[in-house]
Amino acid sequence: MANSLLIKNVRAVDAKTDRIVDVFIDDGIIQEVGENLHRGADQVIDGTDLVLMPSIFDMHVHFRDPGLTHKEDVLTGCAAALAGGVTGVLAMPNTKPPCDSPETIRYIIDKAKDTGVDVYPVGCITKGMSGEELCDFDALREAGCICISDDGRPVENAELMRRALELSNQNGLLTASHCEDLNIINGGIMNKGEVSEKLGVKGMDRASEEYITAREMILAKSVDARIHICHVSTKDSAAMIRFAKSMGVKVTCETAPHYFMLTDELLTKRDADYRMNPPLRTREDVRAITEAIKDGTIDCIITDHAPHTAEEKADFEKAPNGVVGLETSFAATLTALYHTGEITLKKVVELMCVNPRKILGLEIPAIQQGKTADLMIADIDRKWTVEPERLHSRSHNTVFKGMTLMGKPLVTISKGIIRYDEREI
Repeated sequence: MANSLLIKNVRAVDAKTDRIVDVFIDDGIIQEVGENLHRGADQVIDGTDLVLMPSIFDMHVHFRDPGLTHKEDVLTGCAAALAGGVTGVLAMPNTKPPCDSPETIRYIIDKAKDTGVDVYPVGCITKGMSGEELCDFDALREAGCICISDDGRPVENAELMRRALELSNQNGLLTASHCEDLNIINGGIMNKGEVSEKLGVKGMDRASEEYITAREMILAKSVDARIHICHVSTKDSAAMIRFAKSMGVKVTCETAPHYFMLTDELLTKRDADYRMNPPLRTREDVRAITEAIKDGTIDCIITDHAPHTAEEKADFEKAPNGVVGLETSFAATLTALYHTGEITLKKVVELMCVNPRKILGLEIPAIQQGKTADLMIADIDRKWTVEPERLHSRSHNTVFKGMTLMGKPLVTISKGIIRYDEREI
């Protein structure tokens, strides 16, 4: 692999700058950014009409490893990430066994070490994700954990969750919450509303998400702790988070492209590839989520990448929830928000590249001298149709199948090394 790289005449965009430059990279570090650079490099890329950005950090993925590797594993998940311009992820703990021990944390980190993707395993809040006993957070942190969550299910006991938040002030771990009340859900499989009634299937009442969102922020405020709300999907969840931030609650949150692009009307197809949790909502929710992104209420765009096999997704009413998203998130965000004029390209960088790393206490990316060369080169105007069978993930349950999106990662650079190059395909 080449050790040095010169990218010529590229539009470099980070959270602060947007200009045409040359960028010289050596030993994994950006060595020089300027005009008309003449540096001997092992490889030269012509960046004319392309955009250079910090690589994406997706702080919500499910790699299914260990134990569920028929759906995905660390290696296939990392391959999908690189194809989507992603060089860092938070891998959620609902594996088999759940990620509640230092041994499992170390296993995942070790398996990912040569992939070019920084995989940070999320440790469980409770042992076995059973909601009964807190994990040893200090041991998880020592093994390499930077975030705790029982994502895939909520911590039902509010006092246990409050205690976890209280401890997070001592161990420095971010606590992330899957906001769902299982008693309210009670077997629902899609958004409760006109479409669920039309289909004659049990709906998931939005009160489930909104109730636990409110609970978590109240608990966090009571112990002055940080709380991160996962996959926000409803207008009232967004409104409550906006209010909590104005009151000084240490809350951050995320959403996924399908929540600001698509509605539950797609479920009329009775296709389980359009089922996830939280579910697709209404047009009013889509607009509210978009506004929450624009005004800074929502901090990050993630995927909640959740692979399932075609066999598992075959039965509309019995299929597990979840969709893959690592290879479509950048394009979907550009299509729905940038190309429509809702947000700028700098804002895209903040949402997908900067803010996730900032929340997690990682190096803040920028295209400047001395920064780690975790970068993506993209054609932001390229139109392409999502073909599930061409995805790098082991599973192909994408909600964007058959859709034409605008914007495509072409080259993904991790620590100065080209790890994905679509120009070679």
